[in-house]
Amino acid sequence: MSGFSVDRLVFGPDDVDLSRSPLAGHFDAETYVLGAFNPGMTRLSGGNLLMMVRIAEALREPVHGGHVRAIRWDDGRYVLDAWPLEFADTSDPRKFEIAGFGWRVMALTSLSWLLPVELSADGLEVVAVHYDRAIAPQGSWQCYGVEDARISRVGDRFLMTTCSVSPERHSTTLYSSSDAANWSFDGIVLDHQNKDMLIFEGLIEGEYWAQTRPLGQLFFAYPPGSPWHAGPSINHATSPDALHWKPHIEPAIRPHAGTAATARIGGGTPPILTEVAGRCGWLSLWHGVEPHEIVGKYRTYWSLLDPERPWKVLATSHEPLLEADVGLTRPLEDKMYVHDVVFTTGIADAGDHFVAASGEADLACRITHIPKNAFIPS
Repeated sequence: MSGFSVDRLVFGPDDVDLSRSPLAGHFDAETYVLGAFNPGMTRLSGGNLLMMVRIAEALREPVHGGHVRAIRWDDGRYVLDAWPLEFADTSDPRKFEIAGFGWRVMALTSLSWLLPVELSADGLEVVAVHYDRAIAPQGSWQCYGVEDARISRVGDRFLMTTCSVSPERHSTTLYSSSDAANWSFDGIVLDHQNKDMLIFEGLIEGEYWAQTRPLGQLFFAYPPGSPWHAGPSINHATSPDALHWKPHIEPAIRPHAGTAATARIGGGTPPILTEVAGRCGWLSLWHGVEPHEIVGKYRTYWSLLDPERPWKVLATSHEPLLEADVGLTRPLEDKMYVHDVVFTTGIADAGDHFVAASGEADLACRITHIPKNAFIPS
């Protein structure tokens, strides 16, 4: 258990009406909600909270007639692609790998789209589900889905980064809005396999800042005795307009050598300017992954970054702020396909506490009220 006074699941697979899905009626195969999770979150002008929930819509029978099938957007419609089973590794229920290319190639058994879910100001009640404003693939660059929204408010603009998946590239795409209700697609802003892009909620010396997390198959070693170890880390980038991004030269948040719990790290919530642990700075909630089973154990950690030089960490904790809670998901045990995963993706200031939104077990949306005095540096 987390120990926080408010910590519960507020939206899950059973709350999604697939008859109103963007995929409804496009092909003759039954689908179900594999997960309703990893919600980007922001506070609306009227005070309510908005979650942009990732809906992973999966085939009920991905294996059919000696083939494994993937859902794909194709020129305004959704189609099924069938791959011979003898060329596919289907050990992971979320995806399958295709042999014979000389490098890793995969396809998904589900396709993700984004569903706006409006919550009460405290995040604990669903006020409305806006199917008419769902965001779904609209081009070949996201033919396998739109995933993991993160929403930042910078001045009078709402900026939403998403991960768009396709054979062309695994890119970061940007949407913008004046009200968080009507979103405009602004294009690809980061190219292949740079995930977890989080735009700071405010400018620094007139520039937009963002956290990024480039992926790769090769990392160079830190020297023996270093406090860091090689692997995916959180970097920074700057932009004059939120569209054109330049990597910042200084390293930012790096995986710690002393703990396997942060063997791999990545961004969680958009950094917000606030005061915690007696200091003012950019509060960043991020995830650390400990190798375990298929996907690893995901936990939420935090760092406070310097308000003017955000590559400098003012305070952090090696103890997790949030961990997966089996008590929350016990009623959904029949739907579980991964365990030990909490992935915090949204945050809102609520006075003496923060409202944090997370994906729990890649299955449902979790809301936690985190008191500001809970941030105790290591």
